[in-house]
Amino acid sequence: MKLTRTDTSRFAKWWFTVDHVLLSAFVALIATGVVLSLAASPAVAMKKGLPTYYFVERHVLFAALSSIVLIAVSFLSPSGVRRLALVLTGLALLAMGAVILTGQEMNGARRWLSILGYSFQPSELAKPGFVVLMAWLFSEAAVRKDVPALPLAIVLWGTFGALLIMQPDVGQTVLVSATAGTLYLLAGLPLAGALLLLAAGGIGLWFAYQNFPHVQMRIDGFFHTLPFENFQGDRALQSFSEGGFFGRGPGEGTIKSVLPDAHTDYIFAVVAEEYGVVACLVLLGIFAFIVLRSLSRAGSEGDPPIRLAIQGLAVLFGLQALINMAVNVGLLPPKGMTLPFISAGGSSMLALAVTAGMLLALTRRRPDVQRLKKPRLMPTISRAEIEGTTGQR
Repeated sequence: MKLTRTDTSRFAKWWFTVDHVLLSAFVALIATGVVLSLAASPAVAMKKGLPTYYFVERHVLFAALSSIVLIAVSFLSPSGVRRLALVLTGLALLAMGAVILTGQEMNGARRWLSILGYSFQPSELAKPGFVVLMAWLFSEAAVRKDVPALPLAIVLWGTFGALLIMQPDVGQTVLVSATAGTLYLLAGLPLAGALLLLAAGGIGLWFAYQNFPHVQMRIDGFFHTLPFENFQGDRALQSFSEGGFFGRGPGEGTIKSVLPDAHTDYIFAVVAEEYGVVACLVLLGIFAFIVLRSLSRAGSEGDPPIRLAIQGLAVLFGLQALINMAVNVGLLPPKGMTLPFISAGGSSMLALAVTAGMLLALTRRRPDVQRLKKPRLMPTISRAEIEGTTGQR
């Protein structure tokens, strides 16, 4: 099928307006995740007593679903993205409330609902919608004083953060709060408010350290651990030296056999051991390219809410990748955060597909309404002017 610019079908309009480079980068990332799941997942499945390719098959299934979601969301208009964000955030927050009351408890946390035999994490799907709504509210707060946009944004932020803390999920709270704080600054809102938010964030971290033993253990272990006391972190870091520049070869790594989260939190270390530091740098480059490409497109966007939403989604996507990789190389304490489209995890992949789809939808080329307005061929002459001219004659 050959498309032309005279084609008025919806698919043709999408094809000629979507950012093909950004779309290709997302597709490459999803395909890379499928390939890398073959390296990390079979050993974990066998250790858990599951069929060898159990996690691989799940990853392929969710990669296919994520691709469909990504493309479908990218067809939306900016107003459609905003409506989707509103619905998605509302439903996800309600589901998070249900998680706290009835959700499954795993490793001392309640973050999942069971749907048709699959564990579903509502907080993941809340993130892209939350970012778009915060961008819209902050943009309104910056230009309109007659609308209580800033109080609404603070309420939304506080509600989402409180539900995350009650699960508890400190890592995701830090991620969404850092993204929202960045949006506050990019919107040009008062610096005094940013300082208050920073102070509130510091108090929140202190509260988490004092009240959640796992947070205290991870932070203390990160700053005061003895050599080889932090087994997962030390083993992940060791995989980089063992892999060298080009890796030990596909299937030759050992980290996936000893770490329980090798297919999720520590898959970047698996890549380093089997494919080498060069492969890790290529993967890092893809993430960096997606973020920089998105920010570049945001810079040319004239509508402040859309520009801020693009920036927020790019920051959310990039920060999640950066945190995961920083944990793997020992720069941050363990966070339990997935590497976008690379780590196993159905809820995470679907949420990231929504994030990527929103980015593609908002960065599509749209006509500038003001530039499309053509000047009149003849100047408009009022009736009074015509009668006045006639009277002078």
